[in-house]
Amino acid sequence: MNQPTPFNICQLGANDLNLMEGLVTMFGQAFDDLETYTGKRPSAEYTTRLLGRDTFIALAALIDGEVVGGLAAYELHKFEQERSEIYLYDLAVSAEHRRRGIATALIEKLREIAAQRGAWVIFVQADTDEDDKPAQALYSRLGEREEVLHFDIPVGEK
Repeated sequence: MNQPTPFNICQLGANDLNLMEGLVTMFGQAFDDLETYTGKRPSAEYTTRLLGRDTFIALAALIDGEVVGGLAAYELHKFEQERSEIYLYDLAVSAEHRRRGIATALIEKLREIAAQRGAWVIFVQADTDEDDKPAQALYSRLGEREEVLHFDIPVGEK
């Protein structure tokens, strides 16, 4: 039986434009939504600024230099106490590399980063439909489930 190819997790910085490009493409493929993720790519200047911010966290899982998984998260500084929360915005693993512990490893790395920053919690949303059952199972294994409602409030014209 073949052993799976090992993967590495790296945190992207301002000079990692090519890795970010690969991460965004992988998200589009994994979520079957290439138009949203690749249709209007931001400029290199925008991406460099984003990756350079201390409130944005991008992690990539790499096999032989190829992005096979990753996550994007934001650190939200609280006003009521000197602490922060980490919002795990997107997490995906390419279809051919799933069920190998990559998503769990990405979250564990995010936990390390959150602890270093003094964050008190990581929170994430999951859809309630059948397509998101694997994500629900992963998050249930790693954290506590809360029943919440999510509302999108449009900005600009209605």
